[in-house]
Amino acid sequence: MKTTLLLALLTLTGAIQAAEFEVQLEEGRHTWNTSELLKHPKARDIEIVDDVSYKRTMQYRAVPISELLSDVTPGDHLQAVALDGFAAELPAAILLASEGAKAWLAIEDPQHPWPPLAKGKPSAGPFYLVWTDPSASQIGPEQWPYQVARIRQLAPVEQRFPALLPAPDANPEIRAGFAAYQKNCMACHRLNGAGDAEFGPDLNIPHNPTEYFNGEFLRQYIRDPQSLRRWPQGRMPGFSEQTISGVELEQLIGYLQHMAQRKIDR
Repeated sequence: MKTTLLLALLTLTGAIQAAEFEVQLEEGRHTWNTSELLKHPKARDIEIVDDVSYKRTMQYRAVPISELLSDVTPGDHLQAVALDGFAAELPAAILLASEGAKAWLAIEDPQHPWPPLAKGKPSAGPFYLVWTDPSASQIGPEQWPYQVARIRQLAPVEQRFPALLPAPDANPEIRAGFAAYQKNCMACHRLNGAGDAEFGPDLNIPHNPTEYFNGEFLRQYIRDPQSLRRWPQGRMPGFSEQTISGVELEQLIGYLQHMAQRKIDR
């Protein structure tokens, strides 16, 4: 029994030590392993209050993500891809910002592994994108990807996935709802089969949630998913008023209602 446990711990430690974080840019690829990042000259110990994934204050050894994006400009579009297929769309400007919220790549030290996210689940490591002062820049929970494998530079969403676009004559409220969808929904979901996420269900095919949630139930589900569907394995977070305001929520639902009339079944 002791031998088996020791082998398991050695295997886990080796996996963390061998972990690599990759940045894929048009100019080329850059990779760092766990050891290199822990020893990075800009690495420091930080405290994250109200950590989105752990729901409590956490301490991490972390590197400012901007230090790993030296060839990126604020106008670029980036995507953080996690091991489970979660794909967070991130404007480079918020990752490079020197004021307001600051983005950090937290690194799991194999000598001091992080706790599991929940019973029977792994930790948020080996790499986790975290934020200090997130409210200063309205950083949402979908912009905290954990178990991150890489960040890659891509064309904007509008160019990559035209099936997500509202009609050309859509009003400003619907277009604002499309922006809210990109920020809060695209990391987990596809719509009309469009998107890079491999995590949650499609939000338009075969049916749009505005077609099967009546009355206030869709708003309630977005605010607190477990209040409608109690499911221990459910991973959709609730979106509070601090994350999505009442106005933004109505814009998002307006976009979904609009797209229910623009289905493209691939």
